[in-house]
Amino acid sequence: MTQTAVGWHIELEFEEDAHRTRAAALVRLSDGSEVRAHGYASRHPSDSAQPRVGEEIAGARALNELAMKLLTKAHDEIDEVSGRTSYPLT
Repeated sequence: MTQTAVGWHIELEFEEDAHRTRAAALVRLSDGSEVRAHGYASRHPSDSAQPRVGEEIAGARALNELAMKLLTKAHDEIDEVSGRTSYPLT
């Protein structure tokens, strides 16, 4: 029997000014819940303007936070179903 794979679409949005980039990440899960995270990057005044690099750093930090929140969510769900405290997922 073949099982249907579930897909997630992650949205990343960026806001930038002359020295700072902010990334907002959002994933909608198949259970209807949403997980959101943010990441930031700051450009040192002596660095050249490279907006794409700021997006990559801020985006990576937002995705890293999103990953940690998903691990925590999964860990909490394991505890809830099992009725015991499980080892942290890392």
